[in-house]
Amino acid sequence: MNLQHSSAGPPAPVRRPGPALAALAAAQFTVMLATSIVNVALPQIRSGVGLSDGGTTWVVNAYGLAFGALLLAGGRAGDLFGRRRVLVLGLGLFAGASAAAGLATSPGVLIAARAVQGLGAAAIAPAALALAMGVFPSGAGRGKALGVWGAVSGAGGAGGVLLGGLLTQAWGWPWIFHSVALGAVLVLAAVLLLVPRSAGRPGERFDLLGTVTVTAALTCLVWGLTTARGAGWTDGGVLGALAGAAVLLGAFAAIERRRPDALVPPRMFRTGRVAAGNLLMALLGSVWIALFFFLPLYQQQVLHSSALATGAGQLPLAGANMLGAALAPRIARRLGAATTVTAALLTEAAGLLWLSRISADGSYLADILGPSVLVGLGLSVAFVQLTALSVDGVPPQDAGLAGGLVNTTRQVGGAIGLAALATLAGSVTTGAAAHRTHLEALTAGYRAAFLVSAGVLAATAVLALLLTRRGPAPEPVAAAAPSAPAPVVPSA
Repeated sequence: MNLQHSSAGPPAPVRRPGPALAALAAAQFTVMLATSIVNVALPQIRSGVGLSDGGTTWVVNAYGLAFGALLLAGGRAGDLFGRRRVLVLGLGLFAGASAAAGLATSPGVLIAARAVQGLGAAAIAPAALALAMGVFPSGAGRGKALGVWGAVSGAGGAGGVLLGGLLTQAWGWPWIFHSVALGAVLVLAAVLLLVPRSAGRPGERFDLLGTVTVTAALTCLVWGLTTARGAGWTDGGVLGALAGAAVLLGAFAAIERRRPDALVPPRMFRTGRVAAGNLLMALLGSVWIALFFFLPLYQQQVLHSSALATGAGQLPLAGANMLGAALAPRIARRLGAATTVTAALLTEAAGLLWLSRISADGSYLADILGPSVLVGLGLSVAFVQLTALSVDGVPPQDAGLAGGLVNTTRQVGGAIGLAALATLAGSVTTGAAAHRTHLEALTAGYRAAFLVSAGVLAATAVLALLLTRRGPAPEPVAAAAPSAPAPVVPSA
């Protein structure tokens, strides 16, 4: 299928790159905010709309499913049809869906609105990334932009928990969606004012067959993994979805080898670093998403913290995350990319190992504050460096696709990790319930999840040391080199 489009012409020079980057970073912040803002409000949402247990999980899953499955398509659409145009359309769709979610009075409308939110986010994230690359095409500014992107990504994830608790307690759960809608409208206005137009690529084909195939594959995979948490790994629907994903991914690989207009062209992997970076980002994502799932549960279910107190408890983690992202370029220049990645992963692993010592009669100050700071520092520095590695050497015309690819691997890695760790935690809790109190059994499950997460990150650190020492290090955060460094990719 040949989808013709007009070019907006060459991008206008960016006279004020700082405000443009701020607008693009705000778009990324909004996407991350919508990912986490519902977590502490799920009990109120459930009673307010009349959701079942399964329906409550889909308030989270519908967003993540659409987001993860459509990121590749969103990234490629931006490359071909103009990234600013796709970003604007994505923000408009995102704002409308957020408002609809806040007005929902039935489970079906709410879950559908969350899915459309995910669709908008899949257009926003890779387009904003690619536009940020255009604002800072090379030099030391790219490293600073990379740090800003990492900071807002972490702040959006942790800040969403705080804002969700505050709004739910003050005005009720609909306002968590209304606030996101308002934020998206403000970001849309900022993008229109501050971000220059970007050209599409007239005459190039959009790989519709490859897009449909990989989207269906990712949908089956993410749906199967998220459903497995409740239905179990032996459920027929879960096994069928995972088998379908395997078949469709095989078909996608076969299709891409034969198409000159491939959705994921082979040139993406010529440096050898893209595959390594995406693998490591998937492993980091498997722990990252699970952390923000289990930590609020422990605070609310075991420590009996309110929604607001749970959100406020994320502030030290968010602060450490922003500090680490700001310092990451400086650290990498001093230690080198390979050492920085490895040390960051080990720092986060140490924080998770510390969290594995939580107790049923613990407290926030004794059990959470210290490890949260370690986790925030390690997570942000690792994210910045692995982002650079994941897109190192990618041709400029594929910048949007590169952003979609690394976000896809992070989302899929997160779905796999959360499904596996939730199953592990549930099994440990069930086994402990026979000879421990309810709170002790819950705590045992969370401890097991944090301990395994620490082990995964320690293994990832070893793998990163091996992979990142092959060939020259990615430039954007290692030095202010004259050649173009790797771009920034949104997270969490």
